[in-house]
Amino acid sequence: MEHAAVPAWAMIAYLVAGVFFIFALRGLSSPASSRRGNRFGMAGMLIAVVTTLVTHEVAALPEILGAIAIGGGIGWFTARKIAMTDMPQLVAAFHSLVGLAAVLVAAAAFLNPGAFGIAVDGVINPVSRVEMGLGAAIGAITFSGSVIAFLKLAGKMSGAPILLPMRHIINLGTLAAIIGLCGYFTIDQSPWVFWTITALAFLIGFLLIIPIGGADMPVVVSMLNSYSGWAAAAMGFTLHNSAMIITGALVGSSGAILSYIMCRAMNRSFISVIAGGFGADSSGGGDGAAKSDRPWKAGSAEDAAYMMAQAESVIIIPGYGMAVAQAQHALREMGDLLKKEGVSVKYAIHPVAGRMPGHMNVLLAEANVPYDEVFELEDINSEFAQADVAFIIGANDVVNPAAKTDKSSPIYGMPVFDVDKAKTIFFIKRSMGGVGYAGVDNDVFYMDQTMMLLADAKKMVEDIVKSLQH
Repeated sequence: MEHAAVPAWAMIAYLVAGVFFIFALRGLSSPASSRRGNRFGMAGMLIAVVTTLVTHEVAALPEILGAIAIGGGIGWFTARKIAMTDMPQLVAAFHSLVGLAAVLVAAAAFLNPGAFGIAVDGVINPVSRVEMGLGAAIGAITFSGSVIAFLKLAGKMSGAPILLPMRHIINLGTLAAIIGLCGYFTIDQSPWVFWTITALAFLIGFLLIIPIGGADMPVVVSMLNSYSGWAAAAMGFTLHNSAMIITGALVGSSGAILSYIMCRAMNRSFISVIAGGFGADSSGGGDGAAKSDRPWKAGSAEDAAYMMAQAESVIIIPGYGMAVAQAQHALREMGDLLKKEGVSVKYAIHPVAGRMPGHMNVLLAEANVPYDEVFELEDINSEFAQADVAFIIGANDVVNPAAKTDKSSPIYGMPVFDVDKAKTIFFIKRSMGGVGYAGVDNDVFYMDQTMMLLADAKKMVEDIVKSLQH
């Protein structure tokens, strides 16, 4: 059975949809243009869906509309109810659905190849088998890996690396088996080959993510995003759908580039992230317990309010602790009050702060922090030497000077903020007992110019706001 030719107007429509997706990615590169980027993405998807429905007899229209209504209703409800602090695990959940969809499409094409125009007398052509096998494998890896990422991000599973014995040998062996079976699938389309590929891919997705610690989660999220794109692109070839190929390639390549940027921000190779997360090597430096008896200075909300009100410049460094405490709105109010006192207020965002790329940017945008006050690491790091106050809220590893000085530390070489150069440092954390996801102590806690503000981040900032108002 030959696959029906796609009308010329449909190809043009898919091309327009692809251009809209490119505009969407461009818009999503900045919080200031993210709304416009989302609208481009929605428009592109609408064009792609309508074009596909018009040109393909995939199912009865009521069934399609019913599925769209159910999916759209779930999406609308989720978007309305989900807290911004839960966005990382929501993104991981979405990636899992994309991966599962790729597996289901591959399975449908394998079970009924005639409906997809990829078989003659029941024999699937070899090229389509390659596409099908890769789509199912990448989709299954994306699904199971995203489920583990969701559980880690949601706190339903330990964020610490879970290290299995001989994990590297097991992982390499499983990956080699998947690749070998995909090759064998081109000469033998027996069901056991396809289902074994799928089962092994589900397994390797699980095995790849459980050894990765919480500190590497931003890379994991962007990596899974890339996987979901490549899975969609592979199935686009099977379905002869250029919109899926374009969209999948865009998502896959952009996710891969973002993963590379994240790894550079942590001075880590992509392979080292896959092999295991921060803290995986117990021989690494930075034993928090060994340093817990060092002297440190406690501060209060009144101390912080007084000194920041007298300062000329304050740089705020948010981290995941701010997200957990949902302190972004109180932080923006504190910044507004300081600006009324004539203080220069800036926000410094590390590329891997939080649990997904752009996590802090999203939270600050939700709190209506002006975009021109938010700076990336490379744009603001030189200003700490002139700053009167560095205000750290819920961050840890991204301000740890061990990354610059301690070669035995697991975070050595990771670019960090030079907060130690600021005249005064206020550091909000719940207690002195905890360390960051890298599992190493932080010398900033014990510096002469540091005052530790031990409390829930939101409550502490609210107390500072009250002191500023008096």
